[in-house]
Formats: sequence, C-alpha cells, structure tokens
Amino acid sequence: MAPHPGVFIDPRAGGAGSDGPALFLDRDGVINIDHGYVSTPSATQWVDGIFDLCRGAIALGYRLIVVTNQAGIARGYYTEAQFLKYSHWVHAVFHEQGADLLATMYCPHHPTAGLERLRVICSCRKPAPGMLLEASRRFNVNLALSVLVGDKPSDLEAGSAAGVGRLYLASPTGMVDSQAKAWDLAAVLSDMQCKAT
Repeated sequence: MAPHPGVFIDPRAGGAGSDGPALFLDRDGVINIDHGYVSTPSATQWVDGIFDLCRGAIALGYRLIVVTNQAGIARGYYTEAQFLKYSHWVHAVFHEQGADLLATMYCPHHPTAGLERLRVICSCRKPAPGMLLEASRRFNVNLALSVLVGDKPSDLEAGSAAGVGRLYLASPTGMVDSQAKAWDLAAVLSDMQCKAT
C-alpha cells in the first residue's frame, strides 16, 4: 500500500462543505515559532497575528486546514499518538480563540532517515502536493479558490503543484533568505480582504 498522509479532524469545525475555499497553513514557522520539532504545549510559542489571520479568513468564508511535514515522527522524536495528542491541544486553543481548525493533515515520513516503516519516498511530504490533494478530496475544497501560507519555498512548491490559487511566503520577522517577498500575517489577511472585495 502506498504511503499516505495522516489526518486529525476536529469535530467542532463542521462538515466537509460544498466546494468552497480553504486557507492552508503550514504549522512550524506559520502557526508557531519553529524551535525544531515542536511537540508539546510548553515548547509552543504562537506566531504574532495567527489568530487574527484565521478569524479573518473564516469571516471571508475560508475553512482552516493545517498541512505539515512531521519528520519528527519518522525520526522517533515523538510518536504519532503524541503528535495527535498535541494536535488536539492546538485545535482546542484555536477553538478558544474563535478560529476553529477543520483538520491537520500531516506527513509522518522521511525519505532517508528514521524508523524503517516510515523511511519512504511518499507523495505527501512537501514539496509534493499529496496532503493538499487529499484535503481537497476529503473536504471538498476548491483548490483554485484557496490560499496557502508557508514559511519555506517547499510549501509554495506544494501549493503550486496542487493548483492552490494564491500562495504567500510568510515570516514572523518579514524576512526570508530568498528573493521572494515575505509577508507578515497581518499583511496576508489584508491582501486576502482586498482581493475579496
């Protein structure tokens, strides 16, 4: 059987919808500061503006879906059960903030390192588009109308390969090590709002 992405679905966020758009969010570096393999509440520091972005996106009719490479599972830094427990906590915090996440799609694989059963070349680890395509299938997402926010070029490559309509390279500091323009999250929301009018 081909490797496939995992998914944590939050029952508070409603159903699959009807061919509407999603705001796809990378996790480490977009939702929380990337301290390296973050997997506990005590290690979590939220990126400034993430809750405002998510509430604003919901107001514009977007569903919120996290898409995250989780090589820490493959490398044995934490188990899939521990990751799911942590994801449940993240979703609960977003619910408290009035920004329900529909789901967290995650790739537990790594092509060259870690546990043998997860050491595979898969179609879900970004920059491959598998998580986005699976989210579109599972939740009836219109990818062409959707938005993806990532902090690495590989996030944007995945979004482009999946046919996501708008892609933003975001940085908590507004600076990245590439020629692409970096957006802070407030600027992403402002641009989304402008394009909705």
